[in-house]
Amino acid sequence: MALPEDVKTNPDFPIPETMKAWVLGDPGQLSLVDKPVPVPGRAEVLVRIDAIAVCATDLEIIYNGPPALIQGGDPFNKGFTPGHEYMGTVVAQGPGVDEYKIGERVTVEIHAGCGQCKRCREGMYTACHNYGMNYGDVDKGHRANGFTTDGGFCEYQVNNINTLVHVADEMSDEEATLVVTAGTSLYGLTELGGLVAGESIVVSGPGPIGLLGVAVAKAMGAQPVILTGTRDNRLEIGTKLGADHVINVRSEDAVEAVRRLSDGKGVDYVLECSGAPNGLNDAAKMVNRGGKICLAAFPHEEVPVDVAYLVRNNIYLYGIRGEGKTATHRAEAFMRQKRFDATLVHTHTFPMSDLLEALRYAKDRVEDAIKVVVKNEHAMGKEAEAAE
Repeated sequence: MALPEDVKTNPDFPIPETMKAWVLGDPGQLSLVDKPVPVPGRAEVLVRIDAIAVCATDLEIIYNGPPALIQGGDPFNKGFTPGHEYMGTVVAQGPGVDEYKIGERVTVEIHAGCGQCKRCREGMYTACHNYGMNYGDVDKGHRANGFTTDGGFCEYQVNNINTLVHVADEMSDEEATLVVTAGTSLYGLTELGGLVAGESIVVSGPGPIGLLGVAVAKAMGAQPVILTGTRDNRLEIGTKLGADHVINVRSEDAVEAVRRLSDGKGVDYVLECSGAPNGLNDAAKMVNRGGKICLAAFPHEEVPVDVAYLVRNNIYLYGIRGEGKTATHRAEAFMRQKRFDATLVHTHTFPMSDLLEALRYAKDRVEDAIKVVVKNEHAMGKEAEAAE
């Protein structure tokens, strides 16, 4: 591939002119097409995508549109490639890049803020005031791969160096795709209280973020860690990841159980990952007076909230978006140190050519799929060679 002179490459990593990429047409319709391989600019690298995990937000974008924002509107029929939880190998350096070497394995954050608005200067780039302002005659510098710009259901993608995280050599491709999920959980805990050693917490909802929320909370020293959910097998995984108590909300009242386990006072924190219609109101009754709630998921419809109860009990409420404040770097450190086994939430792997089947498994929870990972052909081949 002919690249500008100020873009550095390595013959050990040849770059083709075009790549296979999935693009979104009408809602729920994806097609595999040829696209030009993107070219990295200043402070950017080209990542050869090795593996990418399917996130529930990917399904929301593919079938409904928001929170994706392409050219100022819904992402349909605009040649858009979704997907955001990917990892891979640096194969080209844009102008001025020396922070990451060609051949280095990395995982990625979603958001590269504009770097110039108030929130970005505070380090809150996932709340960039110029979100989505990167189309037409307007380009404020913001990028959110898989949300406002092309994502990772393809073979190559460009990333700002601020979105990259070094990956330990011994970490598998599948585990590396989970760093951003663990980073989202860690971001929530950072906003709730930072160091939570000795503090009590409820994590509601044993999806990928909730399960890794349990793992991260335990790694940070929370005591006790209580997990609530509806599926016994997922609650069992939560126990393996560090939950001191698990509550199946179909068998017992979660609020009453949490109150009983906390001597009637409630816990210090609740990390709400279920998105259940009454999730916030239940969380308020689980937390103690002056406690904190972080919303890491959201219902699909507007729901009534007992604001008076929140006010009367001096309860603090936080909402997070994504994996802000470089939480992925801290999550990767926990995983590199083997503080928890994130691979427990990985259940299925498919080749990129079978993306539609992978999405079906994730959407319909086939075989109780939790985290489904998709790998490109070269990564599948490498894995097969290692197994021989």
